[in-house]
Amino acid sequence: MPTEQTNIAPGEIIHGKVQGITKFGAFIELPGGAVGLVHISEIADTYVKDVNDFLKEGDEVTVKVLNVAGKKIGLSIKKALKPEPKPNNRDKPQSSTKPSPKPKPRSARSHDQGSQGGSKVTLDDKIAKFFKESDERMQPLKNKVEPKRRSKGNKNSE
Repeated sequence: MPTEQTNIAPGEIIHGKVQGITKFGAFIELPGGAVGLVHISEIADTYVKDVNDFLKEGDEVTVKVLNVAGKKIGLSIKKALKPEPKPNNRDKPQSSTKPSPKPKPRSARSHDQGSQGGSKVTLDDKIAKFFKESDERMQPLKNKVEPKRRSKGNKNSE
């Protein structure tokens, strides 16, 4: 089985089947029997509070291989669905010759924001990103505080 995993390389886009779901992501069975993990942050472009809202066991998914470290395979669903032009834009600062903005497809959000037709990041996207990052930053604090509260409550109830 390890020989089949070596055939999986970072950057590949492959199809797999959801094998199991946890609170932090989903395990995907890949061709050849290898299993990889899609972290909760790599499931969708929007904030994912519960993986079960997006995936069910047995679902067929398309994933992009992010990394392979021994038997661990990191996968992404959201990066498999769209190309990533962002690194190119960051490498080259744009001068006065900007390409004309592409029109948004009809399937885009119905509440366009005025004349920002070329803008790719919507307010909803920014808010979702903010809530996700905020929740990730607060989680360690919540983990420290909540057990103390529970233990105090248990002592008082006894």
